[in-house]
Amino acid sequence: MHVFLRTIVIVLSLLAAGSAAAANATAPGPAKKRVLIVVSSLDRKAPNLVGGFWFPELTHPVEVFNHAGLDYDIASPKGGLAPFDGFDLKDQANLDFWTSPQHRNKLGNTLRLATVDPANYAAILLVGGHGPMWDFVDNPELGALVRTIYDNHGIVSAVCHGPAGLVDVRLGNGARLIDGRRLTAFTAEEEAARHYDTIVPFELEQALKDAGARFEQASNFESRVVVDDRLITGQNPASAKGVGEAVVNALRGR
Repeated sequence: MHVFLRTIVIVLSLLAAGSAAAANATAPGPAKKRVLIVVSSLDRKAPNLVGGFWFPELTHPVEVFNHAGLDYDIASPKGGLAPFDGFDLKDQANLDFWTSPQHRNKLGNTLRLATVDPANYAAILLVGGHGPMWDFVDNPELGALVRTIYDNHGIVSAVCHGPAGLVDVRLGNGARLIDGRRLTAFTAEEEAARHYDTIVPFELEQALKDAGARFEQASNFESRVVVDDRLITGQNPASAKGVGEAVVNALRGR
């Protein structure tokens, strides 16, 4: 087995072992200004390529939320242990998350989307990585959560490939959430530069534009966060911390 894949298998095994006691945990009760973080359940984007979510796109916003005193939960399409890529403990936010039993337990026992009550949350964050290009798209449970949180005057945010989960979302009035809205996401140029443009099932930038979004971008792999009222998006992994900060600022203004 490739060294990187073997490392991921070991990491996931540790997560599963460490979280077994909480496998039957239930969703929390209502809490003021709680954030729902959604990650992918897809384990492979190709036979030899890890799928799931990009680890720093979870840990960097969580670091910001912790400093701001915001609590959070993690959910995924399938629930349970969520697969991930980008695991680098030289990144301080990654290390802090990984060495916290509380954080690691939440990742090992993600809530299944179909069981989540949107009334418990003031904001939702869709984390990127390539997995969302498959299991965030045409996902009725995710769409319902995004719609309800937004219609309840909550904050909708997404980073990198996370906006794949916004393409088809329609609000309670039937309008597309992103139609006419300013946003950003991982760009077509960035996808091609990483040679993943032939692997992903569609071009995210174009899909967002086709849904009516006013797409904005920085240079490749530079941070770009776009705030359009209660819709907050980040272009790439470098934007993850900025998205977290924008969510905190938006909630403080409520």
